[in-house]
Amino acid sequence: MKEKILISACLIGFRVRYNGSDKALVLDTLDRWQRENRLVVHCPELAAGLATPRLPAEIVGGSGEDVLAGRAMIVESDGSDVTQPYLLGAWLALKTAQDAGCRFALLSDGSPTCGSQRIYDGSFSGQQHPGAGVAATLLRQHGITVFAEHQAGELVSHLEQLADQRIAIRLK
Repeated sequence: MKEKILISACLIGFRVRYNGSDKALVLDTLDRWQRENRLVVHCPELAAGLATPRLPAEIVGGSGEDVLAGRAMIVESDGSDVTQPYLLGAWLALKTAQDAGCRFALLSDGSPTCGSQRIYDGSFSGQQHPGAGVAATLLRQHGITVFAEHQAGELVSHLEQLADQRIAIRLK
């Protein structure tokens, strides 16, 4: 069985980031996975109805876990509270992943939604700190292993090891 991977739409070249850009990864393995129908392309923000382009948004007062627990919020650069659409986006990402049978996700780091290693600090000064966004946190809470785009090689290695283990089990 080939593992399905939820992937941020911007990493596949869709111009869905807040500023209308993408963060396309150039990785032969992604092309192969796409041809094998293993990639489930998703943008939580667009799924929740947010526009492209949109104002930059950051988590204020914590991380994705804190937002999910109601201890922090997500605001746009003009101070508007956009916590609810971002939470909706996180839940839609989880539903999409679960419906497709994804056990893994490859997400765009830094985002208040998809960040899995680092997020912006809420000051809109370009400063980041360790942490995860709301979708990455929710996916992990439900057993989906999340990788940031700079960890794509680790995801490839992990999936190759899983495939090798399955082959070894079948050969026994």
